[in-house]
Amino acid sequence: MTIFQNARFFTTVNHLKDLPPTRAEIAFVGRSNAGKSSAINTLCNRTRLAFVSKTPGRTQHINFFDLGQERYLVDLPGYGYAEVPEAVRAHWVELLGQYLQSRTSLIGLLLIMDSRRPLRDLDWKMIEFFSETNRPVHILLSKADKLSRQEQQKVLASVKKELHDYPQISIQLFSSSKKTGTAEVEQQVQDWFAAVAEDDFGGEENHGAAGTLPE
Repeated sequence: MTIFQNARFFTTVNHLKDLPPTRAEIAFVGRSNAGKSSAINTLCNRTRLAFVSKTPGRTQHINFFDLGQERYLVDLPGYGYAEVPEAVRAHWVELLGQYLQSRTSLIGLLLIMDSRRPLRDLDWKMIEFFSETNRPVHILLSKADKLSRQEQQKVLASVKKELHDYPQISIQLFSSSKKTGTAEVEQQVQDWFAAVAEDDFGGEENHGAAGTLPE
């Protein structure tokens, strides 16, 4: 049984003060419509655990899913979608920014990028923003089934080369529709949680603002 198999919805949060106390969590983030919700559903072997929509920007809160044993999966709002009221977008930016840089129980970030359009400006901003925490990032180049095998290897090599100066970042190909790359993601997440178990990760939250999140 995989670490994601028993995932169940736990809570949704729209304000930092409402973040639940957790021991360890990993978060999914990515540009709107990059395939984040589909990736979560595929990994958890569900059809609608995370809501999938062809309309970008549907994930508007921080959603927590319980994986058991004090471990959590966190679904973050997609970035780069501007067709919402300015006040709403500003709130998302502040919420995500403070969560990503001050959440002590956040042990790793799964960053979803469309393999056909990787490392766009906002992806770079997210990488640079989160790198300040010195926590690991695992990139899923999603929708890889849309590329030929040769194109897949070319884009994977290209992204690895461009991120050569970020040793905390690992990269893989992923396809929700073909369910390819799931074992690699599961192993990465298992390793992160295993490291936490050894280090007894935890601590009080610091909700102070830090840095500027990509909008």
